[in-house]
Amino acid sequence: MESKELILILDFGGQYNQLIARRVRECNVYSEVVPYDISLEKIKEKNPKGIIFTGGPASVYYEDSPKCAEGIFELGIPVLGICYGMQLMSHTLGGNVLSADTREFGETSVSIDNTSPLFQGFDNTNIFLMSHTDYVDTLPNGFKKIGFTSDCPHAAMENVEKKLYGIQFHPEVNNSVNGTQVIKNFLYNVCECSGDWVMSSFVEDSIKALKEKIGDKKALCALSGGVDSSVAAVLLSKAIGKNLTCIFVDHGLLRKNEGDEVEEIFTKNYDLNFIRVNAKDRFLEKLAGVTDPERKRKIIGEEFIRVFEAEAKKIGTVDFLVQGTIYPDVIESGHGKSAVIKSHHNVGGLPDYVDFKEIIEPLRSLFKDEVRQTGLELGIPENLVYRQPFPGPGLAIRVIGDITDDKLTILKNADAIFREEIANAGLHRNINQYFAVLTNLKSVGVIGDKRTYDYTVALRAVETTDFMTGVWSKIPYDVLEKVSTRIVNEVEHVNRVVYDITSKPPATIEWE
Repeated sequence: MESKELILILDFGGQYNQLIARRVRECNVYSEVVPYDISLEKIKEKNPKGIIFTGGPASVYYEDSPKCAEGIFELGIPVLGICYGMQLMSHTLGGNVLSADTREFGETSVSIDNTSPLFQGFDNTNIFLMSHTDYVDTLPNGFKKIGFTSDCPHAAMENVEKKLYGIQFHPEVNNSVNGTQVIKNFLYNVCECSGDWVMSSFVEDSIKALKEKIGDKKALCALSGGVDSSVAAVLLSKAIGKNLTCIFVDHGLLRKNEGDEVEEIFTKNYDLNFIRVNAKDRFLEKLAGVTDPERKRKIIGEEFIRVFEAEAKKIGTVDFLVQGTIYPDVIESGHGKSAVIKSHHNVGGLPDYVDFKEIIEPLRSLFKDEVRQTGLELGIPENLVYRQPFPGPGLAIRVIGDITDDKLTILKNADAIFREEIANAGLHRNINQYFAVLTNLKSVGVIGDKRTYDYTVALRAVETTDFMTGVWSKIPYDVLEKVSTRIVNEVEHVNRVVYDITSKPPATIEWE
């Protein structure tokens, strides 16, 4: 792939680090998150246009606090320090950092110097998110104050000559009004980026690189039907066509009609070998009587491997194994270490018999929203590209208690109604995850003047940016009423619908 402009993001343990990377890319500049102790040699090798230091929970004045490589500020590469990053820059270069008497948390009015390249085009005061207990008391030599608040004397600083900038606030979060513009100003006014990161060029470059790498050899993809594996499969199909084989294991735990939809999309629209394995009976037999969610996960993961193994043996020798790894997976695996195939979902571990030369991860540089953009560029239907996040074990962990075919039918129908009405209300792009849960609770009801004793369905809808935290979605009452009425009227053995209004934390997004 052709070399692109690069911004390195040094990770000091802050909660918004991935969000910084996304914001940079939204400004059409490619970014990578790397460990805070990356060596100067590695930095020089990557040749970034700029460096961003993230926030972090530590205090810079302690001996064991995370530090960057000595000499990083002498490389001539522009640096933007955010929160802890600003404090570290100041501390390293001779400034003074203290614990604040008055801590700042939340949306805060910041007075700025809009003559600075960092704040070009801004008003004199702006609302940014603050989240800090330490602050820069004294600036290093050569630095100038370009921002302050009523409680923070140095909310932003700059050394124009050395292209070093620090901000105490978090521009990457939505709470910071015009925060993305701060990042954009750093990229274009300070780093002098041209903005060459666009999804169309990524697709073109990737297809070219995959053709060169794989040639006339064969590749195997374990296709789940989720957006990551689907986009990876289509990208590979564009590059190598019939030399790609996709194995889609339908374990019977997918949402209503989902297996048929995946099969139709990939058999009608793409020139690849598609194998659908209908393994519902096999999975349900293994899951019979199991109620513990962790046991469910382990059984499903194990059976997925066994089914995949059996089908892959029929193919023979394969040179490459395709994996839908995306960039958050890489970050969470340890910043650039080889990613491990997830044991609960796609492949579940490399089968010993597969004679592969290498794992192909065509999406490992992309975030989820970028994967979706790539999918659209490749012509994948929107309903698949914007498919709701779905756990590897599927509906097995949305049926509370033991799993039967009848319970799965109830849940599939209820969930389909919920998803349909959310779409009809135009909310499907605003809610990050929404689904139905079949609880193990039965209660008395009255339907058609007759007593019933049937299941309760719980609805769950969450809004989040990172899926690490989330708030329950305030779905309009009329929409919820319509969903409830339809489920009770149309789905057999359900007489009660409840709505989960618990955020994460303390709850998780899924129920099991």
